[in-house]
Amino acid sequence: MKLNTTYLGLPLKNPFMPGASPLADELDTVLELEDAGASAIVMRSLFEEQVLSGRYGLLHASRIESEAELELAAHFPMADEFALAPDTYLEQLRRIKDRVSIPVIPSINGTTTERWLEYARLLQKAGADAIELNFYHIATDPLEDSAQVEARLLDIVAVLKETLTIPIAVKLSPFYSALPYLATRLEAMGAQGLVLFNRFYQPDIDPDELEATPTMALSASGDLLLRLRGLAILAPTVRGSLAVTGGIHRPIDAVKAVMAGADAVQVVSALLQHGPRYLAYLLHGFHQWGTEHGYASIDEMRDKMSLTHCSSRQAFERGSYLRVLHSWQRETT
Repeated sequence: MKLNTTYLGLPLKNPFMPGASPLADELDTVLELEDAGASAIVMRSLFEEQVLSGRYGLLHASRIESEAELELAAHFPMADEFALAPDTYLEQLRRIKDRVSIPVIPSINGTTTERWLEYARLLQKAGADAIELNFYHIATDPLEDSAQVEARLLDIVAVLKETLTIPIAVKLSPFYSALPYLATRLEAMGAQGLVLFNRFYQPDIDPDELEATPTMALSASGDLLLRLRGLAILAPTVRGSLAVTGGIHRPIDAVKAVMAGADAVQVVSALLQHGPRYLAYLLHGFHQWGTEHGYASIDEMRDKMSLTHCSSRQAFERGSYLRVLHSWQRETT
């Protein structure tokens, strides 16, 4: 089976790539990922707060002058706690570009259209083949409605498109009320692809200390189900690229993602658990499954299980929902 595909207009030798994570922090790991078959490298996110730290001073204790600033700064890591500072991030991008023959995609994480977007020009100048925009936003303001949240995202994409000539992929959460409509708006603004889905930080609570407790849990194959649903819904609507991230742990997980409509498959947790060479196992298993089932290419497999083939999408969704609710039966002995 031919594995070559296209993502964000970039020709790729296969759909597998590491997602935004610490995996691209070390050049040796990046080279090992390329040797294992990675078709592109997605770098970890550079955060808006890092780039704007000079303006706000929130990440530097020496610049905090008031109690209000101190309280606000307490919620953020200090500048030296980030793995890569903005200048170091640019240098790492250049180093990776100098050593690999596959596309390199830096990730930027922010929620506003502030001056930090100017940094995107530096990423492009440093050799980025595309940029992944991670819009991580939790609505907590009761005066901000859903339209305002979406408008903020659309504004960021519009500003990026004015700034860049390289492709832009937008990493979304699954919690928008009308995801297909937002997807079409993002494409109209110039986004060439969507990444499904962001994994939200979910703190626990320490009831004794009255504190929120940070938790970091890697994904599992069960996390893929939400992504498959999103891919299947968006595949008939989106003209650009679709990538999946979250829940790819076995070759069959990647098969399902491509059948649901994915052009690219991003892997993080499985590689953090098993190492960069695990990507070769996923790639081999994916290729073997497709060949054994008579697929000549990725294109033949893609979109087989999306709602493109459903005459009534709403009826399919409601019908599936009802069948699931009535499928459980208590075991008897």
